[in-house]
Amino acid sequence: MKSQLLSRLGMTVPIIQAPMVGVSTARLAAAVSNAGGLGSIGAGASTAEQARAQITEVRALTDKPFNLNLFCHQPAQADPLREAAWLAHLAPFFSELGAKAPTAISEIYQSFVGDEDMLVMLLEEKPAVVSFHFGLPPQTAIDALKKAGITLLATATNLAEAKQIEAAGIDAIVAQGVEAGGHRGVFNPVDDDEIGTLALVRQLAQTCQLPVFAAGGIMDGAGIRAAMALGAQGVQLGTAFILCPESAANAAYRAALKSERARHTAITSNISGRPARGLPNRFYQPLDNLAPALPDYPIAYDAGKALVAAAKAAGSEDFAVQWAGQGAPLARALPAAELIALLMSEL
Repeated sequence: MKSQLLSRLGMTVPIIQAPMVGVSTARLAAAVSNAGGLGSIGAGASTAEQARAQITEVRALTDKPFNLNLFCHQPAQADPLREAAWLAHLAPFFSELGAKAPTAISEIYQSFVGDEDMLVMLLEEKPAVVSFHFGLPPQTAIDALKKAGITLLATATNLAEAKQIEAAGIDAIVAQGVEAGGHRGVFNPVDDDEIGTLALVRQLAQTCQLPVFAAGGIMDGAGIRAAMALGAQGVQLGTAFILCPESAANAAYRAALKSERARHTAITSNISGRPARGLPNRFYQPLDNLAPALPDYPIAYDAGKALVAAAKAAGSEDFAVQWAGQGAPLARALPAAELIALLMSEL
């Protein structure tokens, strides 16, 4: 099982491009798949029809397999008092930017856990690979996708999650260490063990029967080699692809990733309501001071996005969302195909 997955997916290099919502594009996914890896698009914040459009766009650029990623968090529970308290906490920051905080926030996108329209679309379009983040969908959805011939991946941040993934019949595990950029894939943020990538990979490789792809802090051939020496069948790289011209990262994001800030990534839940690692700014420590309890994810993200928009309107980068892993200083500005060729030569 472990040795056959890459060949089944037509992968000639053991590299998955991470499905970074807001950064990954059809061009990036297609370029990675065309170079022998597995390109990915992030559809976690998309409707079924938006995800269908993304699939169509990638298929226009490659006939190779690619991965569509979905979020499987538990649906948010609205709490007007908690949400009002959080908005009151954010109000002074909006005021500094010459804006007013929203008067209400809501669940801005749906989890795949309860999204029947997304499941129907996937069974119609049949992308080669579907991956899950923040947990797993119902077993009925997993069984239907497998019956349709779709290869399934899921993120694990500890052994208990990996065992759930294995028991559900998923085809491979993405072992996400705490070094990784963007949102932690932990099923329940309260139970996050914050295990490092190499320690996690070794645990899963020795304990699980499924193929393991290492994710978090891996930026070059030496890192890939280290992960594979510990039992990984391949790696999933996100931050390594942000500076590629095919990514959607804007100029400010690219400049920040090349700056001293890239050496000081940090994890915060203030942006979205779930822990995520990025380049620190005023979303991080300042918002922690005397902060009330956060609204559920992604309700809190509604407020975070409003603050991002207010800062942008004021010409400020103080609240830019710039996800990045601990390997950020090693990022290289190369076209995706050239980056993969370089990674393989280093490996």
